[in-house]
Amino acid sequence: MLETVKNAWKIPELRKKLLFVIGALTLFRFGHAIYVPYVDTAALANAFKSQADTIIGYFNILSGGGLSQASIFALSVYPYINASIIMQLLQIAIPALERMVKDGGEEGRKKIASITRYVTIALALVTGYGYYLLLKANNVLTRTDFWSGVVILATFVAGSAFIMWLGEQINEKGIGNGISLILFAGIVSRGPQAIASMYNGLVSGTMAWWSVLIILVVAVAMIAFIVFITNAERRIPVQYAKRVVGRKMYGGQSTTLPMKVNMSGVMPIIFASTIITVPATIGQFLSPQQGGFWYNFLQNFKQSSPAYIILYLLLIVGFSYFYSTIQFNPVEVANNLKKNGGFIPGFRPGKPTADFISRSLSKITMMGAIFLGVIAALPLLMSNIKGLGGLGVGGTSVLILVGVALETVKAIESQMLMRHYKGFLE
Repeated sequence: MLETVKNAWKIPELRKKLLFVIGALTLFRFGHAIYVPYVDTAALANAFKSQADTIIGYFNILSGGGLSQASIFALSVYPYINASIIMQLLQIAIPALERMVKDGGEEGRKKIASITRYVTIALALVTGYGYYLLLKANNVLTRTDFWSGVVILATFVAGSAFIMWLGEQINEKGIGNGISLILFAGIVSRGPQAIASMYNGLVSGTMAWWSVLIILVVAVAMIAFIVFITNAERRIPVQYAKRVVGRKMYGGQSTTLPMKVNMSGVMPIIFASTIITVPATIGQFLSPQQGGFWYNFLQNFKQSSPAYIILYLLLIVGFSYFYSTIQFNPVEVANNLKKNGGFIPGFRPGKPTADFISRSLSKITMMGAIFLGVIAALPLLMSNIKGLGGLGVGGTSVLILVGVALETVKAIESQMLMRHYKGFLE
């Protein structure tokens, strides 16, 4: 991984892209040092200490600590991620949107991106208002009049819009997925604090040495498994029919059609981690009274609870299937093979080939999705063991970090390969 980055740094154009990404992520982190007005940050930090092992604490870690600081980037990338999920689901439900993506070309994609931005702003308004109610309920606001609330809400929405714009700039001028990298930077920024907390726990005796050892072993095992499943693939043999053009014979060679076990990468984990926080976040924002519905829901819907783990597992499996169907269309692959004279041995070109590819895709996606879900759910199960309470949150963070890092390295390698061929042709 480091060798790939080192080689990319030697290429001026890629070095420029990497510097842009570093600059954008640095700007994102500087934004977390700017707080919204009318908030007592010291009182807010104390209020969040009791939320460390709750959904809100988990949301705070993934946002880079923005919630506990009431920074202008407190909402982080979540309004945009939720907007993206909504738009992709609507493309399936509304044929006009699906045609806009498939047949509209670049213009269609721009329209979808524009609609996604508007949905992001709408969700940022709703989420920002909910966070404002949470601040108000915890008595951490220095002013609670109408106009101060408008200023606070406008600041949250503006911060979310800026993060969305920053992610798009990384996509256009940098390397990798901008939103994923921003999420990556937010999680990494909490690393030193987590290490310091673990060290202080060991020194003070509140954390046993064996619990630290187990956390490290689980982290290493998760990294190894996620690397394995990301690189694993099934190769379907493909042969090309011989054809004579003039006096020359073309075709006849054999190749393979690679199918990744985890085609969707880290996105199922990111989406599942976002969606699963929505019900509990709504409940927290409503400041539930003891004995009420939301109070009982929050008491039972914790990260270590069976309901949470099962729902998390199902969401990962569901989003894995959802993304695999978007990224790999068996009918298009079968038609392309047929046009180029290719065929899979034992299957007729056209529909039989498409059906075989579809069945193979379904089986391999199921295997990869279950494997990914088990890796994600295992730390949550282990967090029920005394002394391993923080393992659930850390496990999800490790999955996201490793997944984003691998995808970014692959993007760098693709850029290097493209420039290699470009230089060869020139």
